[in-house]
Amino acid sequence: MLPTPGFHHLHLNSVDPDRAIDFYTRQFPSTAKGSWGGLPALKSPDKVLVLFTKVDAPPPTKPQSAIWHFGWHVTDARYSLATYQARPEVELLPLYTTDEGGSVLISSDTWPNVGGVLGLTKAQIAEAKAKAIRPAGGGGFAYMKGPDDALVEYAGNHPAQCFNHVHLYQEDPLGAFRWYQEHLNAPVRPGYAPTAADGNLTRAPDRTWPSLNREGMFRTPRAGVEFGDVSMMWYANQGDRPLAGSRGQLQDHIALSVGDLDAWIDKLRGEGVKFLEEPYPLGDTRAVMIEGPSREALELVEVK
Repeated sequence: MLPTPGFHHLHLNSVDPDRAIDFYTRQFPSTAKGSWGGLPALKSPDKVLVLFTKVDAPPPTKPQSAIWHFGWHVTDARYSLATYQARPEVELLPLYTTDEGGSVLISSDTWPNVGGVLGLTKAQIAEAKAKAIRPAGGGGFAYMKGPDDALVEYAGNHPAQCFNHVHLYQEDPLGAFRWYQEHLNAPVRPGYAPTAADGNLTRAPDRTWPSLNREGMFRTPRAGVEFGDVSMMWYANQGDRPLAGSRGQLQDHIALSVGDLDAWIDKLRGEGVKFLEEPYPLGDTRAVMIEGPSREALELVEVK
């Protein structure tokens, strides 16, 4: 079996990469401005990159692709929240607590989770109200709007600040889990392995809160894998329209690092994986582009 790839970078399209990078280095001071392969880069201390391609028009974020948002671990989510509230360039996004209204800016200001699943259903919210359960406080997850209308999550409390995840949607969350394990040898993210209760479920009927959308979101089933220090986790497609291809959108593709690109090409071609681009030069190395189970573009970058 070929070694599991590492997480190399998330690739964004931006009308002003320098301005975008300056925004992220201010909000997440553990990061630094740099370059890689001739492209502007945001460097995270865990050696993960966010690369940027300059485009002439605002990159689209709709229709929804499989790549939903990206996020950072922070050491103190509430301190970060207070800091961002004082900065006029930061737009914080509300998390709705029910479909009847009401919102918070951090998840730990609403009812705590049940059974390790983020969010409560209407029935669970009613039970929490009946029992007068109080918010847990402390760390939690929260969101801001980044440059080019990026959706950016920050969550804590963690030992160090770093880029730590890309969150996705999948048409078939459990099938996607099998796809990443079979084709990319991806280990499960702890706590995100499918369970027997999931069966072959594509999307459970109950919406949950808190949610960025007032109508709530579907969080069961969920699944996730890890590439190095970065997690890729997903829920079901939230809408009825199929997920769009990610190429050309704000979040253009996800890149993974491999040691022997030719061996990976042989493996993936033999398994019938769709290739979006044949091998091409990338900086002082080379790469290939494949398509994931819900049309997310995945770049394999050879790193010796």
